[in-house]
Amino acid sequence: MFHASSSVLAQRREAVLGLKTPKKERRIKKETRTQPPVDAPYVPPKQKLTVKSSRDKIVEIFEGMTLSELAKRTGAGTDVLQDIVINVGEKVDSEFDPISIDVAELVAMEVGVNVRRRLSDEGAVLQPRPAVVTVMGHVDHGKTSLLDALRQTSVAAKEAGGITQHLGAFIVSMPSGASITFLDTPGHAAFSAMRARGAAITDIVVLVVAADDGVMPQTLEAVAHAKAANVPIVVAINKCDKPAANPERVRIQLGSEGLMLEDLGGDVQVVEVSALSKFGLDKLEEALLLQAELMDLKARTEGPAQAYVVEARVDRGRGPLATAIVKSGTLVSGNYVVVGAEWGKIRALRDMGGKVAESAMPSMPVEIEGLKGLPMAGDDVVVVDSEERAKMLSSGRKKKQMEDRRGKVIEERIEIEDPSEDAPVRVELPIMVKADVQGTVQAVTDALRSLNSPQVFVNIVHVGVGPISQSDVDLATACDACIVGFNIRSPSSAITQAATHANIKICTHRVIYHLLEEMGNFIVEKAPGTLETHVAGEAEVLNIFELKGRSKSKGPDIKIAGCRIIDGRFTKSATLRLLRSGEVVFEGLCASLKREKQDVDAVGKGNDCGLVIQDCEDFQIGDVIQCLEQVTRKPKFVSSESGAVRIVC
Repeated sequence: MFHASSSVLAQRREAVLGLKTPKKERRIKKETRTQPPVDAPYVPPKQKLTVKSSRDKIVEIFEGMTLSELAKRTGAGTDVLQDIVINVGEKVDSEFDPISIDVAELVAMEVGVNVRRRLSDEGAVLQPRPAVVTVMGHVDHGKTSLLDALRQTSVAAKEAGGITQHLGAFIVSMPSGASITFLDTPGHAAFSAMRARGAAITDIVVLVVAADDGVMPQTLEAVAHAKAANVPIVVAINKCDKPAANPERVRIQLGSEGLMLEDLGGDVQVVEVSALSKFGLDKLEEALLLQAELMDLKARTEGPAQAYVVEARVDRGRGPLATAIVKSGTLVSGNYVVVGAEWGKIRALRDMGGKVAESAMPSMPVEIEGLKGLPMAGDDVVVVDSEERAKMLSSGRKKKQMEDRRGKVIEERIEIEDPSEDAPVRVELPIMVKADVQGTVQAVTDALRSLNSPQVFVNIVHVGVGPISQSDVDLATACDACIVGFNIRSPSSAITQAATHANIKICTHRVIYHLLEEMGNFIVEKAPGTLETHVAGEAEVLNIFELKGRSKSKGPDIKIAGCRIIDGRFTKSATLRLLRSGEVVFEGLCASLKREKQDVDAVGKGNDCGLVIQDCEDFQIGDVIQCLEQVTRKPKFVSSESGAVRIVC
């Protein structure tokens, strides 16, 4: 204590009294810089987008719009849009400078919104153009036969199953000298998307109704498509030469569906025709030309073309081919085009007869050759200035499609609830779809997805155009999928053997309802089914026997119900239900089942037996005992007369 320093004494004093002395801060000598600071490169802060990516938001763009107007429509800041324009490679001095419609689309896609191109023909010279007429109606009402009669061919005889399964486009020169572009649509329920595309690009819809069959489901659907597209309708009542024909009944049915026919004081023309005897074709031509004259159809013929893809397919020698109808402008061989998310330089244009054409005018259907990839049916054809712009627009659209697809998958995962114990078991059935043309691929895919049910999830893992190849079998093996081929040639023996060795099912058909029937039955086989409790038999209690005074080794006293089987059969492994006056008294397992003092596994109708229900001793004479068994009920494949299919669980 006496030799301790003052600091030690202070610490001990703090420990006793609980006091703390402030600690001395360490003094740091401030440096004096004699050299200037090093110049560091300026890194601008990362700009945040003020608009959220939305797959549902659609922005309308047009040629010559300013960045300021685009910012208002997209909800993004002008500074953000200016940075995107610079990255695209364009130079914009201010937000009020006009930009091209291609740049506007790239900018809008970059901020995550969908675009719709608004094309204006202001100041352009408009020239008369042929009418585009779509023939629609129910399956087997004679649409293709009527067109065959108009153009003196026989396409219907070449179609598999006698029904149209593609969307065809061709020009018909009428006897009067006028030309009309016709679109032939399938009538089967599976091809609803094709009919919608036909109504979207047409000027006039010819609604074909069979005089002996009347208005059917696809007839009403065709009327709905035409009304949705705001397209005038001309009704052609076909098969009027048949003995059972009743055109007046067809008129009454159409009038009751809200179609204002001329006979009933409306403006919808009605023509009675017969494709077989060529009766009334001149009146149909007259009605179509009159309707076209009233509409005064004109289009711009100068400048870049705008076209609409009707169908797309892959040719082994020529590559991807797109059948398109020109809406305005002139499509010239050698143009750089962007079709949907694909691009290319037009190598050749061919008319529907297969002849090479240097250019295509409005309302003219042509086959475009030279695309780098296969577009989707329904895509727009956009002519661009250069290869670089075509590549940039194509890559931007592909990126946007990928983001939309990823967002859709995330949303579907969020919507799927956590599986509970009571939820039915759902198995996944991966399917690969191969068909002859792009539109048919979409139709078959949509039809197969309509076969989804609570028990089986139809997962389309891959779609493609062309025959089934070895790579398709390899992909199907990797994801344990079955391969569906529609209207394509049968796979080679080597591919068939490889699929058989890998236990891969290949289903190929040329008629749509045969394909859906086989796949529907296959889906029913794959379904796990639902367990249901069925009454397998009923028995009446005639007497009650008691076993008393049994030893402990044999168990407690029991009651035996002496019964007679009045319906069905009883099994020892089943669950038994005791009924009294129609109400359930007890339900439990069968502990013992005997007939004539012999243990048996089952007793049939009309026989007497003795049975014991586990933990049940409340028997009375006159009670009814039911034998319950678990039965697996499979779903059913249902096909309507119109061709619509579904799985009923």
